[in-house]
Amino acid sequence: MNNGNATAPSEDTPVFSAELTPHRSLGRRGVKVLFLIAGLLSLVHAFVFLVIGAWPIVFFFGLDYLLLFGAFWLNNHSALSREEVSVSRTGVAVRKYTPSGRMTEHRFNPFWARLNVARHQEIGIVSMTISGGGRRTDIGSFLNRDDRETFALALSGALATVRRR
Repeated sequence: MNNGNATAPSEDTPVFSAELTPHRSLGRRGVKVLFLIAGLLSLVHAFVFLVIGAWPIVFFFGLDYLLLFGAFWLNNHSALSREEVSVSRTGVAVRKYTPSGRMTEHRFNPFWARLNVARHQEIGIVSMTISGGGRRTDIGSFLNRDDRETFALALSGALATVRRR
């Protein structure tokens, strides 16, 4: 006997869901090792310049180390941004999170939404946008070439699946 509480998928159940994050080639441990090596090299060189009497140069090694730290801090802070893309029968949602945690959401009708892909002959996909209803938003701008190809194929397949049902 069926009481109507069967586990049939609802209209809001995502057919496709992806979280896009920027790739960082150096992990937390690698950054620590890099700063340890850079700090030791700066100290050795600062000591050499101090011994030969060129003490004003020592301050430049400290400044150089601080600039390196600042560059890595900005790089790691920008890695906190991400995008969440989901496709269901009722909508396409793109949520963009900034490194500070602020979220903006873009919603599209899945039957009118179009994935626009700009390709370069040698590079491959250079940009992707979703448009529909007179609105447009870019997606995956921080992805590498292979990830853009994979994501574009999966998202276009999800949109096609939703339209066929």
